[in-house]
Amino acid sequence: MSVYSDTKVFRYPEHLAAVAAGEVRAPVHIRIKPTNVCNHDCYFCAYRSQDMSLGEDMDKRDRIPREKMLEVADDLVAMGVEAVTFSGGGEPLIYPYLVETIERLAAGGIRIAALSNGSQLKAKVADAFADHGTWIRISIDGWDGPSYAKYRSVPETEFAKVMDNISGFAKRGSDCVLGASLIVDKTNAGKIAYLSGQLKDAGASHVKVSGCVVSNDGAENNAYHAKITDVVREQIADAQMLGDDNFAVVDHYHSLAERFDKPYTTCPFVNFLTVIAADSIVYTCQDKAYTKGGVLGSIADQSFREMWFSDANKAALHAVNPSSDCQHHCIAENKNRMLLDFLRTDRDHAAFV
Repeated sequence: MSVYSDTKVFRYPEHLAAVAAGEVRAPVHIRIKPTNVCNHDCYFCAYRSQDMSLGEDMDKRDRIPREKMLEVADDLVAMGVEAVTFSGGGEPLIYPYLVETIERLAAGGIRIAALSNGSQLKAKVADAFADHGTWIRISIDGWDGPSYAKYRSVPETEFAKVMDNISGFAKRGSDCVLGASLIVDKTNAGKIAYLSGQLKDAGASHVKVSGCVVSNDGAENNAYHAKITDVVREQIADAQMLGDDNFAVVDHYHSLAERFDKPYTTCPFVNFLTVIAADSIVYTCQDKAYTKGGVLGSIADQSFREMWFSDANKAALHAVNPSSDCQHHCIAENKNRMLLDFLRTDRDHAAFV
């Protein structure tokens, strides 16, 4: 069964009904960015690139204090949140209170996931994900020591260490789905199949292939990718030949302009997924994290539960206008279009399927 689908939101009819009625429920899914500290320095990182608006207000030293993180964990359990993904910001697996946070969330029945560079997927952190994780996805772009070092400003030996960590985690036989995320640019476009083969041999269950975002402008992104699209398509086709019952290559490489220009004026998806960041601010989504335009409210001096169900947050959620506020890359574009189509459907005609 597929672990990727834009239709997941339709498994939550209570949330759909709340959105239609203009009410606020607890999010289904929270992305927590526990720290902005990172042990890699990737040139393409959207939070650190000068060509992107994302991360423009980010302090690289920020991290959520332990007491606040445990308070958040208790709130999410009490609110009935179903899933938490730890991501950056920085590298989430170097957050010093991650293991106890995972254990606290898992004890409350919340599913756990992470997006990571994989450098710290070992010892107690790996134990926590093996025991409690639903999935973990390792971001990887270089295909050998020198290329990996160039992408991430780390020693050439780091590539082998990360691959060893992937292999070591796979050998645990955990139910936690171990995947990889391959962000394609002009440098690695011709190495997709080769790297996918290495990841399969290491024990990854799948590789998700996506295009890098190089600008806030959709046309500029498409112009960049137009030069490599033919190679990428050939490489993805070759990589998918590696597929079997235990491995797949997931094609998320697409034209990017449609994720920038938005004709609609509401964002229903913000009711399903929100972001708690390392600065103790809650943002609408990962594509507006650490920007003034993405701020919903601060939890520095109040609990997340108080903030989320406040009149101020309800007004902020309803005020999000993608046609004017979000003319940049949007990970939820397809989901929003489906949700809006669903919400606009006349109920008297819904039975005529």
